[in-house]
Amino acid sequence: MSLLVVGLSHRTAPVGVLERAALTGEVPTRLLHDAAASSTVAEAALVNTCNRIELYADVDKFHAGVAELSLLLAHHSGVDLEELTSHLYVHYEDRAVHHLFSVACGLDSMVVGEGQILGQLRDALATAQDEHTAGRDLNELFQQALRVGKRAHSETGIDKAGQSLVTFGLEQVAAGAGEIAGKRALVVGAGSMSSLAAATLVRSGVTDLLIANRTPARAERLVEILGPDVARTLDLAKVPEALADVDLVISCTGAAGVVIKAEDVAAAVASRSSEQPLALLDLAMPRDVAQEVHRIDGALLVDLESLSHAHAATPGAGDVDQVTRIVADEVTAFGAAQRAARIAPTVVALRAMASEVVTAELGRLDSRLPDLDERSRAEITQTVRRVVDKLLHAPTVRVKQLAAEPGGASYADALRELFDLDPAAVHAVSGTPVGGRPQPAGGGAR
Repeated sequence: MSLLVVGLSHRTAPVGVLERAALTGEVPTRLLHDAAASSTVAEAALVNTCNRIELYADVDKFHAGVAELSLLLAHHSGVDLEELTSHLYVHYEDRAVHHLFSVACGLDSMVVGEGQILGQLRDALATAQDEHTAGRDLNELFQQALRVGKRAHSETGIDKAGQSLVTFGLEQVAAGAGEIAGKRALVVGAGSMSSLAAATLVRSGVTDLLIANRTPARAERLVEILGPDVARTLDLAKVPEALADVDLVISCTGAAGVVIKAEDVAAAVASRSSEQPLALLDLAMPRDVAQEVHRIDGALLVDLESLSHAHAATPGAGDVDQVTRIVADEVTAFGAAQRAARIAPTVVALRAMASEVVTAELGRLDSRLPDLDERSRAEITQTVRRVVDKLLHAPTVRVKQLAAEPGGASYADALRELFDLDPAAVHAVSGTPVGGRPQPAGGGAR
């Protein structure tokens, strides 16, 4: 596998660019299929969250792969390629593996150590599998990334290094608008982030909670989980008038446009009697709450941009170094295993060829010495096979060891050249057509 990742995140792009580049609706699926259909790509997966868009691909050409994936990101995001390129990062081979493992451990998150990214990576893999764009290589990579992420969270205190984005956002709200407990709250949306927000609010002491969602059934389901004594549904169309009756709004809908307008917030603030500001926590990308709300007196807007600035000022966690070492060790082990696996078909093909040679020569011996007794024939056969096995043992064991090191693929090439192995035989062992690579699981990219 020649792994390539091209993407942008909160680390390389301002929130304004991330907001414009956000992939919603059917766009992520179309991007995934277009990437997998590229002539340079064998497999593809897309990680698409509120603060990162990353294309992972198994490519046969580095520069062509970078150009193709960058162009696809620009086309599907609607951001001009020249502007987008200045915010893109590119990782290849071991560096790409290192990046994904770091992402899985929460080291690359806006809130370091948050565990939601594991679910998002799991969803990315499931989507690529469902769409038949991920094959054996990306399956193995993402499965290992999930294992590394779980290991980091179980063996270290990285969870304590940061909270979920919801928890961190509510801390910022509390700092500017007072304690969360006892507030009347409204959650707009009923997806995974909104559900987490609603549950966090209840744990924080909110006993009067409204849930509004485009699909009423999902809002009703969330109310059932939280309890009707604490939560109740609200028609999405009534959100503007409900702003005057609550103290805190959390919105994360995934809508393509603004859900909460500045004029509605201004009207709500004007009718409020509370001395505390109306707090709005916008966790959506693109944003749900109009940016102009920042300028309204009596309103406190905490969005992804302000969260990014706030978290940049927090002290680092001591467990980050430990997780960093785990990632480095896992990347080394994964690379060695992948390189060793690449040479296995060559070794198997070599031994198969040697076995065929032995069988052919023994056949000739039978034709020349037809009167040879069975005991002698068995002894000769065993001796010849033992000699061949001993001659092949040292070079095949050593080549496996060398192949596990960086640059080890050249040893497989040397072995094939020295023994004049038939490429078709090697590819037959690996299940790869000559001149190609395994197609994605489920019948290939569409």
